[in-house]
Amino acid sequence: MDGVLNSSTFSMLEGKLDNRILKSINALGFEKPTEIQVKVLPHMLLGEDVIAAAKTGSGKTLAFLIPAIECLLKHKFTKSLGTGCIIISPTRELALQTFEILGKLLNNINLSHALIVGGVKKSKELLALQKGVNIIVGTPGRILDHLKNTKEFNSHNLKCLILDEADKLLEAGFQKHIAGIIKDLPQKRQTGLFSATIDDKVKNLARLALKEKPVLVALTDEKQSTVVGLKQGYFICPVEARIPWLYKMLKKAKKLKVLVFFSSCKSVDFHYEFFMYCKAPVIRIHGKLSQCQRKEAFQRFVEAKNGVLFCTDVAARGLDIPAVDWVVQFDPPTDVKEYIHRVGRTARGLNNTGNAVILLRPEEEFFTQYLENKKIYLDKYTFDQPLDGVQKMLEDLIQKNGVMKTLARKAYLSSLRCYNKHSLNTVFNIKKLDLKLAARAFGFLEQPHVDFLNNRKKHKEGK
Repeated sequence: MDGVLNSSTFSMLEGKLDNRILKSINALGFEKPTEIQVKVLPHMLLGEDVIAAAKTGSGKTLAFLIPAIECLLKHKFTKSLGTGCIIISPTRELALQTFEILGKLLNNINLSHALIVGGVKKSKELLALQKGVNIIVGTPGRILDHLKNTKEFNSHNLKCLILDEADKLLEAGFQKHIAGIIKDLPQKRQTGLFSATIDDKVKNLARLALKEKPVLVALTDEKQSTVVGLKQGYFICPVEARIPWLYKMLKKAKKLKVLVFFSSCKSVDFHYEFFMYCKAPVIRIHGKLSQCQRKEAFQRFVEAKNGVLFCTDVAARGLDIPAVDWVVQFDPPTDVKEYIHRVGRTARGLNNTGNAVILLRPEEEFFTQYLENKKIYLDKYTFDQPLDGVQKMLEDLIQKNGVMKTLARKAYLSSLRCYNKHSLNTVFNIKKLDLKLAARAFGFLEQPHVDFLNNRKKHKEGK
């Protein structure tokens, strides 16, 4: 396969693909296809149903956009024919990203396209659907809403359905939405299901959405579960020393692009406000922000040459942010799969490199064994001592500033709730977490009251 991949170029598709598509691919700077593209494109260009499984950052988006556009061009789609392709994404950010890549591919091609996602007013979408939209990129809830309630949504001529990040669609609870969408679409169509992992739920979705014998393309024969260009490790950091560590890390990486993952929206907000107080160039994104705020934050970070994005796992799936140098997992991922998706934000594409580090308490080091069981191998990192005075600055701010104290308390409690619910509770065990030291990580000299843990204890005693 390596020989085929090394010798493959997009120019080899000349005569098999519309020249306008090849021109757009060339304008985007893509010369050589990735492995998943080499394996998927021949089947999808022939109109076959495909299930494609490949780790994040492998180039799945182009693998379905190119044949989708080619299909509509072959059928000479115009606005009067309505919607010929629907692409379903699990998050608004991923839908926006796919939509923007689609727009660049359609630069010289007269196919109408629209972004249909929740969190924004429907009036603009309704106007586009009335005029006729050939390719729709959107989230399941809003697409189903339009299928059910918008008379102008003409999907009778649909030729292609794409389910992107299918495992995440299912994890986010969109099974009923997708079933409702599929029920309303023509059965005679091509379907592509793209996913980072293939489990029983994804297989069930495939049986619902695809023809009887789809082509399975899975890059599963690799020696490791993350991309080759990724250098990854872990650092044993006491919980109360995390903010001073992050402060120093970001100061040393001020010319780089860094993603920092937190476990909750409230934790993102608290750390964002503190680092803004420290005059660090930070941006934040999480699910509780408005769609407008999320879109603006995402665009700012994509366009930035350097800077820091504080985020929850809303940014872990599928987002292709250029030139991310470091991924920092400040809080642990919910499971091994989420670890893979988080670190997949760096070292994306052909021959790219990146770095990742996860902070673990001494009692949590066994998490690396879970990762090794999934062919993910981490080095044990060492870092310089954090800067003196940062913790004192945080504690003084919490004592003097009532707004920051409220943010800190909410962040502390939400972080504990996430930790308490962790699926790998043999490793991330709240009974082994010193709550007073954990409170210091949020600037508290005295631990705030934690009522939900007390309630849990009383409940057990009552039983």
